[in-house]
Amino acid sequence: MPTRIAISAGTRALRYSNRTRTVSRGVRGGTWRRGHVRSRTRAGTAGRILAVRAGIAIPTVVAVSAAMFALASASPLDPLAAYLGDSYQSATLSQRQQLRDAYGTEQPWYTAWWTWLTDLLHGDLGWSSTQSLPVSTVLAERLPFTLGLSGLALILATATAVVLGSSAGMRRGGLLDRACSVLSATFAAVPPFVVSLVLVSVFAVTLRWFPTSGARAPGTTYSAAGIAAHAVLPLIALTVSQIPWLLLAMRAAVVDSTESDAVRAARSRGIYGWALLRGHVLPTSVAPTLALLGTRLPELIAGAAIVETVFGWPGMANALVQSAAALDFSLMAATTTAAALAVLLGSALSDAATAAIDPRVRIAA
Repeated sequence: MPTRIAISAGTRALRYSNRTRTVSRGVRGGTWRRGHVRSRTRAGTAGRILAVRAGIAIPTVVAVSAAMFALASASPLDPLAAYLGDSYQSATLSQRQQLRDAYGTEQPWYTAWWTWLTDLLHGDLGWSSTQSLPVSTVLAERLPFTLGLSGLALILATATAVVLGSSAGMRRGGLLDRACSVLSATFAAVPPFVVSLVLVSVFAVTLRWFPTSGARAPGTTYSAAGIAAHAVLPLIALTVSQIPWLLLAMRAAVVDSTESDAVRAARSRGIYGWALLRGHVLPTSVAPTLALLGTRLPELIAGAAIVETVFGWPGMANALVQSAAALDFSLMAATTTAAALAVLLGSALSDAATAAIDPRVRIAA
């Protein structure tokens, strides 16, 4: 009899243990399936955002390019004077008229725009009169310098803003929080060209630590070491100009998150410090900062143009200024369209990243 009881008890225990493992596997499987469905839902929301933005971007870019030609045609400047340079005054009226007919400077803006658009669809970006090169060659030579400087500055500014903003928001009212607020307000009010001039005068002219301008030494070819040495000061200037608003936004998001019920509940369970920041504060605080990145891209482009001009960086800024002053329609249209595409693409990617991170983001029906 005792043996039979022991066997029965063991059998019941084994059945209970098997049932417990089955329930546990079911719970884990259900949790995995729910997490998988949520991740697919967030990915689908991000994909729909990108699709909607792509549909909006095409007519927007077309409208921007048409507006550029319309505004340039209303300029009182004579593009032929820029084409001829010093020879403009010595040219006769008949020679000027022949050149106008050859360059097509007197045709209506919509005709010039349609010609440029059809050539663009065939892969021809036109000829730059200011650079005396095909526009495709100008973009291939100068655009990597602008994209490299701007992209690296945005990455550094975002990383700095996330680190400092998180630390300041977690210790609201502390020394670091007050210092970040004061410095952010100060640098937000200082134009990028002022920061650039201060860096040049201190670190390039006075201390002679870095080159003053360009991306290579005179008489030398481009090299990775030379470009890196020349890029330090413009990179610092452009990064500093982007940090303030990102830092303040990240700090405000962290402060709001620390006051939420979820964070209070986590603290009541004894979660503090890095574990609280990583598991409960950052997931809801990074999304607003990512959304802000898309709205800051126009300022980044404008700041990059100013910084490149001050430091003589061989990017698109100098070519853009020359094309605007000389009414170089082909180069102006290409740079304006590229800037519009960059802003639209950056805004779409930031919104898609926000939707992928934050499950609360949805597309309104």
